[in-house]
Amino acid sequence: MLAICCLSVGVTGINLTIVNVALPSIGKDLHASVSSLQWTVSAYSLVTACLLLLSGATADRFGRKRIFQLGLALFALGSLLAGLAPGVGWLIAFVCVQAVGGSMLNPVAMSIIAGVFTDRAERARAIGVWGSVIGITMAVGPVLGGLLVDGIGWRAVFWVSVPVGIVALVLTQRYVPGSRAARARAFDLPGQVLVVALFASVVATTIEGPGQGWTSPWIIALVVLAVLALAGTLVVEPRRPEPLIDLRWFRSPPFSGANLISLVMTAGLGGFLFVNTLYLQDIRGFSPLHAGLLIIPMAAGQALAANLSARLLAHGADRLPLVLGGALLATGAFLLVPLTTHTGTGCLLAAYAVFGLGAGTIAPVVNHTAVSGLPPDQVGVAGALAASARQFGSSIGVAVTGSVVAVTGSGFVRSSHTPFGLLGACGIVVVALGVLSTSTWAENTAARNGRRLAAAPAPEPFTGTTAPAHPAPAQRPADPSGARHE
Repeated sequence: MLAICCLSVGVTGINLTIVNVALPSIGKDLHASVSSLQWTVSAYSLVTACLLLLSGATADRFGRKRIFQLGLALFALGSLLAGLAPGVGWLIAFVCVQAVGGSMLNPVAMSIIAGVFTDRAERARAIGVWGSVIGITMAVGPVLGGLLVDGIGWRAVFWVSVPVGIVALVLTQRYVPGSRAARARAFDLPGQVLVVALFASVVATTIEGPGQGWTSPWIIALVVLAVLALAGTLVVEPRRPEPLIDLRWFRSPPFSGANLISLVMTAGLGGFLFVNTLYLQDIRGFSPLHAGLLIIPMAAGQALAANLSARLLAHGADRLPLVLGGALLATGAFLLVPLTTHTGTGCLLAAYAVFGLGAGTIAPVVNHTAVSGLPPDQVGVAGALAASARQFGSSIGVAVTGSVVAVTGSGFVRSSHTPFGLLGACGIVVVALGVLSTSTWAENTAARNGRRLAAAPAPEPFTGTTAPAHPAPAQRPADPSGARHE
């Protein structure tokens, strides 16, 4: 089951770097602007971020295996259609279909891992393996993407996910048992609408702001929508009997810190990949394959560091990986602040490797903290919330860095200094959050919050009506994750 979970995250992880390598070719073939290329990448992360919480709760309610299989089928279908897209608008639309499927994979995979590996040390190692797969697929993605773009064309980078998705679908049917949460959650329509409005308006504002003008009515309306959506979330969600996002969880500094660190780290990673892919191909003139080979040190460093970080985590070391990872992120980004059109290959490779080591060191810690701090029978929502922060962070990273470098030629190189400075600042923020969220104050506050949550009365199971729920028929004994098998 761990292998199948790794395969699911692998098919979505490889989609990140393999599409980035193809962006310049997509831009030339479909006559797409930098803004359109931003949407090609950000649309996937945005849609996934908006639906992850819903997908996690839906999996807990209707069965994790069913939702997992549906996600694999939609991801494969979206990949097939994206490779057939006749224009950039169609491409973005089909990427959204792909993203709907992708939103159903990671939270359910995290649910399965959390249910199977109940021991802290075993769970930490399993999550480390699961996280390292992202680094491995990122390492494979650039090379495979370069080979496909050079040999077949950019459309093949989407088609390659189709057979992988089909294989994962067959293996899931054969080996993964059905399970669901012991108590179903009600569907929170207001919460889902508010989350979509908040995420979409923030990303759209960041991408379209430079082109439309920050004072244009369209951009001002988006800003107002974002503020209203945030205010609505803070007011409406605490009053819901079973909210999409239980804001009480954020009273725990380790949990809040894990989600913030995840958001900042993936914002840096997404922006770093986006800018460097355009730089290597459009400015340096490297082929897609050559550019993919140059990115390997970043992905390899991420895979190596994830395994080492998981070993530290298994021995109870939470702070060291966060502080070290943040410092490595900052160092890797700051190395590229003085970037020129003739920066040496050695400097590029060193910066990529250091940045990848930083991202890989951080990932297992935030994944583990996000899952371990929540009620056990809602692990689908737990994994979804952490994954949502990652996807939203990636969208913001691409949106911000792409908006700053939305020019070509020598102007691209000059304007890239600012994004690399911002990406370095992301690393510094991770260090600060890492120290704060692992402090004695944070641990004591989390313990008190956990006791309050445990003492709070549990809401009645959702039955679709306002009448009291009838006692459920006898079930088999629940497993340690709080799930029940179908």
